[in-house]
Amino acid sequence: MTEPKSYKWFLDHLSPFEGHMHGIDTIVFSKQTQFQQVEILDTKSYGRCLVLDGKMQSSEVDEFIYHEALVHPAMLTHPHPEKVFIVGGGEGATLREILRHKTVTRVLMVDIDQEVVESCKTHLPQMHQGAFDDSRAEVRYLDARKYLEETNETYDIIIIDISEPVEEGPAYLLYTREFYQLVMERLGRDGIISLQAGTTSASNLLNFSAIYQTLKAVFPVVSPYQASVPSFGLPWGFALASKHVDPRTLDTQEIDQRIARRIQGELRFYDGETHLGQFNLPKQIRLQMQKQERIIEDNYPLFTYH
Repeated sequence: MTEPKSYKWFLDHLSPFEGHMHGIDTIVFSKQTQFQQVEILDTKSYGRCLVLDGKMQSSEVDEFIYHEALVHPAMLTHPHPEKVFIVGGGEGATLREILRHKTVTRVLMVDIDQEVVESCKTHLPQMHQGAFDDSRAEVRYLDARKYLEETNETYDIIIIDISEPVEEGPAYLLYTREFYQLVMERLGRDGIISLQAGTTSASNLLNFSAIYQTLKAVFPVVSPYQASVPSFGLPWGFALASKHVDPRTLDTQEIDQRIARRIQGELRFYDGETHLGQFNLPKQIRLQMQKQERIIEDNYPLFTYH
């Protein structure tokens, strides 16, 4: 009997007591940038993956689930999205999905870490698929919060695609009430923000629930939802927030019609039936969200496990 091949292992820590192990074929790229540790790994189960500060960000095999879930509910809920702003989005897959919308005329992506974006351009072409070369797209390497504070420009959609708020990481001030107030000021009349909100695991709902309550402190309409992204190891939460439009008012048929009308190419994860299901959160999540009173603020941030 042949001995199984011995692989190097990457352990994605989901909490101090839980993790998801990935067998590694090759470490393609590894560097400590000014802001974070970036690694691009070839894994046996999920293909090529982006890892930031030891946390799985996206994998070749299932990144379409995460990025379609993050982008399309907001884009299709808006009546006619033209101008889009991305906070983060290093690997270019969020940009890729936005550019599939025929109504879009301009996308500005602001990522603080140029080295992450450049490494993704080189080593993750299967994720960005040339999106950085689209004439509608512009990338700037700046602090997104500072940029939004200094501009008067407004956007139809703002998508926040950043890593989790670890204490020494670059993202924790992009999860606070003050930041969400700034975002709301930069949205147009029908504007919507979309963001990833951490795991919806029964063992670790604090981050998801606190983000929900923080958004509710700012926006009239907050619509939390979830999707299963297998490479993350746990179910994952998202949220839309807006001044008045609500994705939960759209039925299966309307979503499918908007997809057919607005989007180029075939979606692999998201459609009308998926839309309907993902906003119907299980009872234990709804109860925890209602009980949670934590509001995340600049001087009272919430850090997730490294």
